Amino acid sequence: MSDLPPRDPHESFDGDFEDGFDDIVAAETDRDPDLAVIEAGSRTLRTQGGPQQADVPGRPEDPEVDRALREVEAELATRWGETKLEPSVTRIAALMDVLGEPQRSYPSIHITGTNGKTSTARMVEALLGAFDLRTGRYTSPHVQSITERISLDGAPISAERFIETYQDIKPYVELVDAQQEYRLSFFEVLTAMAYAAFADAPVDVAVVEVGMGGSWDATNVIDGDVAVVTPIDLDHTDRLGETTAEIAGEKAGIIKQDATAILAQQPVDAAQVLLKKAVEVDATVAREGLEFGVVARQVAVGGQLLTLRGLGGEYEQVYLPLHGPYQAHNAAVALAAVEAFFGVGSQRPEPLAIDTVRKAFAAVSSPGRLEVVRRSPTVVLDAAHNPAGARATAEAVGEAFDFSRLIGVVGASGDKDVQGLLEAFEPIFAEVVVTQNSSHRAMDADELAAIAVEVFGEDRVQVEPRLPDALEAAITLAEEEGEFAGGGVLVTGSVITVGEARLLLGRP
Repeated sequence: MSDLPPRDPHESFDGDFEDGFDDIVAAETDRDPDLAVIEAGSRTLRTQGGPQQADVPGRPEDPEVDRALREVEAELATRWGETKLEPSVTRIAALMDVLGEPQRSYPSIHITGTNGKTSTARMVEALLGAFDLRTGRYTSPHVQSITERISLDGAPISAERFIETYQDIKPYVELVDAQQEYRLSFFEVLTAMAYAAFADAPVDVAVVEVGMGGSWDATNVIDGDVAVVTPIDLDHTDRLGETTAEIAGEKAGIIKQDATAILAQQPVDAAQVLLKKAVEVDATVAREGLEFGVVARQVAVGGQLLTLRGLGGEYEQVYLPLHGPYQAHNAAVALAAVEAFFGVGSQRPEPLAIDTVRKAFAAVSSPGRLEVVRRSPTVVLDAAHNPAGARATAEAVGEAFDFSRLIGVVGASGDKDVQGLLEAFEPIFAEVVVTQNSSHRAMDADELAAIAVEVFGEDRVQVEPRLPDALEAAITLAEEEGEFAGGGVLVTGSVITVGEARLLLGRP
C-alpha cells in the first residue's frame, strides 16, 4: 500500500482550500449526500494528489464530460434517496421487464449481510477475473465517485459510459415512473443501470451487493447462482427487524431455488433462519467453520498471510494486503463463493489453481477499509458505521498497527447506534475528536459530543464541527508525543466521513 509524502509537522491546512471546500459543499446542499457531495474535495485538492487510482476515480478532466455527469447526478438527486424506501421490487421488476430482463443474460453471485459485503465482493471479483472471466461488480455506497458503484473488469466504468448508460435507459425509466404510484428511486435507477451495463458489455458473471436487506432490495430481481451471506448483526433495525433472526429473515430472501448458499459465521438464531430458507428452496449450503474457513493466519507487512480451507481443499501461503481477522474471514467466504460458482465440491473434486488464487488475493484492494493515507503521523481511514463493524476495526487496528497514542476522528449518521460505535472504539482511542460530514444525515457534532462525553469522559473529547478542523486537531494531538513516538489518527464513523477525509488529505 503506497503512502503519501509525510506532512510537515508545522504545516497547517491551506485556508483557501478550507474556504473553497465549504463554499462548494454549501452550494450543493440540495443534492443527495450519496451523489458525491464529497466531490467538492476533488475539485479543491486536485493539485495535491498524484495519478488517480483506478478503483476511486475523480471528476472527469474533460469539462464537457464533467458537465454531462453533473446533469445526470442532478437528475438522480431528484429521486428518493437511499434512506427512503418502499419495501417492494415492483418498480424495479417493471423496469427490468421493459428493458428486456438484462439481469438474466449472465450468471450472478449475490451478496448480503451486515458487514463485509463490499470487501467480499471485491475479493470475489478479483478471483473471477484471475480465472479470465469478464466481471461486472455493483456495490454501494461509493467512497468518492458515483461511478465506483458499477465496475467492469475490476475498474469503475468511465464517466462517459455511465452517462451513456443512463441516457439509454432514461426513456424506459420515465415510462415506468408514469405507471407506478411512486417514481423509481435513486438506488433502483442505479441498479437498473448496472444490470444494463453488464448485459451490454457483456460480462461473464455479475457480482452484486445488496443495498439493504435482501427480499425487497432492488438488486433482488436477479436469481443468483451463488448467494453469499456475510456476518449478520444489528443495523437498520427500524427497517429490517430488532433481532438478528428477524434481520436474517429479510436477508435470506436472496437465497433462490436450487442455488448454493455460502454462509459466513452467524449468530445462532440467524443461522437457523438462513438454513431453514435454504431447505425451503432446496439450496446447497456451505458454512464457514464447517465446510470452509480460515485455517491459519499471521500478520505480514502490509497485510496478512493466510491458509484457507475451501470446498476443494486447503490453499496455503495466500497473501492478503488487507488488515484484520475479519478480512481473513471475508477472504474465506469469497473463496468458497467462487469455488461454488465453478462447481468445486460438487461437480469437480479438485481445488482451484493455487497460483491463480494467490495472484488474485495479492491484488485485492478495499478503499476506505483500514486504508493508510498518510504518514508522520499515520492516518488511517475506516468506514465502520455500526458497533459490529467498529469492534472488528478496533481489533484489527490493535493487531496491525503499533500505535502508542491513537486519536479518533468520528463523524456518524444520526440513524445509527452511535453510542455502541463509540463504546467499541473507547478502549483504543486516547482521545476522540467528534465532527460531522456534509450529509444531511450526519449527526450534529454537539449531539455526538454529548454521547461521546458519556463514553469517554469530558477530558478525552474535543468538538470540531468542520471536518478539516477535526483532522487538523487530531493530527496535532497525535504529534504531541513527538515525531517518532508512534501516534496515529483513525477517521471513522461513516462512509461519507471517510470519503471526505480521503480527499481532504490529498488521497486521489
